[in-house]
Amino acid sequence: MSAFSSNLDLHAEDVTGTGTEVDVAVNLLNGDIRLSILWTQEILLSADSADQVALALQQAAEQARRIATNTTHKKSPNQAQPKPE
Repeated sequence: MSAFSSNLDLHAEDVTGTGTEVDVAVNLLNGDIRLSILWTQEILLSADSADQVALALQQAAEQARRIATNTTHKKSPNQAQPKPE
């Protein structure tokens, strides 16, 4: 099972018709964002597909920030805290 959660609403494919796709996914454990170009190393996007990819990346960034915030808040209360000077 993968720790990555892909944006299932993203349907951006290469304009040349090769079937190449873009995938944006968030690692649910640490908030890392993965941008994958599937089936090749290059993709040519239409303006509409580029907008979809940009939106998917923005949504992934928001989700990653929430994960990072939740991870920070879940730290053990027994961890040493810096003493005020």
